[in-house]
Amino acid sequence: MPPDTSALLSAADAGQPGAFDALFQAVYDQLRRAAQHQILAERPGHTLSATALVHEAYIRLAGPREVPWRGRAHFYAAAAEAMRRILLDHARAKGAAKRGGAEARKAALDLSGLPDTSSPEEFAGFLILDEAISRLEGVAAEAVAVVRLRYFAGLSIEECARVLDVSPATVKRHWTFARAWLKDWIARQA
Repeated sequence: MPPDTSALLSAADAGQPGAFDALFQAVYDQLRRAAQHQILAERPGHTLSATALVHEAYIRLAGPREVPWRGRAHFYAAAAEAMRRILLDHARAKGAAKRGGAEARKAALDLSGLPDTSSPEEFAGFLILDEAISRLEGVAAEAVAVVRLRYFAGLSIEECARVLDVSPATVKRHWTFARAWLKDWIARQA
């Protein structure tokens, strides 16, 4: 994030007119890259564009909230969560022919990219993965923060470390644990 982002976060929390718009402009390129990363994992011709994903996230982030931004990590986590929920809502709107099955679990286990939500099997896999992430949150919230930033925001290990204000080794440890835990949980659902 640009260096003046902290001041913009504070100004947005204080309710200064135009502060959130300025903040959004300052981080737009990073959010656009994260959205593009997510959309590239989708099937070509996907009906949701990276621009639409960023703009929908903006609408959700700019709305009223009870908790003030606690810094860059909190803002990026909120942005990643907003994009995740948008993709889930988009997938649910497409409807699923079935939930589960070998192909759905295979799609959920492929943690290298987001499932194609226009495919019934991969859509079901996306929902399975989301449920697994929700369950992991009760076990290791720090690992879930890394999963959301890496998987949904497309951040690298080093970028996650900067956002979470931890070492890259800590991020790698959480990422390794989370992937193993998620794969184990999904495999046991068979």
